[in-house]
Amino acid sequence: MRVLVTGHQGYLGTVMVPILQAAGHDVTGLDCGFFAECVLGPEPKDPPGIRVDLRDVTVDQLVGFDAVIHLAALSNDPLGALAPQITYDINHHASVRLARSAKAAGVRRFLYASTCSVYGAAGDGLVTEDAPLQPLTPYAESKVRVEDDVAALADESFSPVFLRNATAFGFSPRLRADIVLNNLVGHAVLTGEVRVLSDGTPWRPLVHARDIAAAFLAAMEAPISKIHCTAYNVGSEANNLTVADIAQSVADVVPGAKLSITGETGSDPRSYQVDFSAFRRALGFETSWSVRDGAAELFEAYVSEGLTEHTFTRRFTRLPHLDSLRASGSLDESMRWVKAAV
Repeated sequence: MRVLVTGHQGYLGTVMVPILQAAGHDVTGLDCGFFAECVLGPEPKDPPGIRVDLRDVTVDQLVGFDAVIHLAALSNDPLGALAPQITYDINHHASVRLARSAKAAGVRRFLYASTCSVYGAAGDGLVTEDAPLQPLTPYAESKVRVEDDVAALADESFSPVFLRNATAFGFSPRLRADIVLNNLVGHAVLTGEVRVLSDGTPWRPLVHARDIAAAFLAAMEAPISKIHCTAYNVGSEANNLTVADIAQSVADVVPGAKLSITGETGSDPRSYQVDFSAFRRALGFETSWSVRDGAAELFEAYVSEGLTEHTFTRRFTRLPHLDSLRASGSLDESMRWVKAAV
């Protein structure tokens, strides 16, 4: 297939593109370049790409593609809380506009990167795709709105699927340090301490970036009858862990690291365990990476590539990086590139 991947220069896109290419697909990227230079280790080899703000994508730019994989978003809760309107403009309105444009361009398949955080404070038990959606942040709320609005576009010529990814982890050449496992391993490497500020009791479902890529590949290649206008949780029940369990996995693989659960921020209301069996039944999909394996992978990469405190906290953490682009005059207040900077 000829595939367009939005956000191909992001954390997930940088991992996903080579996996799609290895499966024989012709991949083009679309990205505005916020995180293109946020690289740890050798420079990744990007596919041919379209440099454009998601809010400005045109129908003509989408003509000729068989599928759009939509990953691009302002991706984390602190950023969404700081600039909720921009989060909605990009993550919701621009995403729905992208889907409408894709349909108008004749694109048959539209794969949307949603999130298990749409379940919010789900309480005890495993939540399925039919569970009530209780998003607690602008980021999660924007995902719910996109699912609803894009589902309304579905027909015999346009087939969306909504992949609700568990919290991602694992190494990517374009690293993110502000997701739980990546963050805990980084602090353990840099400080010798695995430090948890909450009481450690909230549940989190986790999934490796490479497993997310494999899930998108499986959905894109699946018969349309199995994925048409359907939401699927992506992950593994084995990786439903408490924050304390995740932290212990880090302490187990980082030599000499001391585990400290301070409890100073109390209990996080975002707590949920997820049932991933629907995707497994529909497509036979199984994940490959455990949290412990991911922690070991990250430890090895951080050490071998010379991770520093500055790059960890500034370059690879979304909010400080975007703040630095705004402070330097590269981005304006609406999170658009200033022409001189581009």
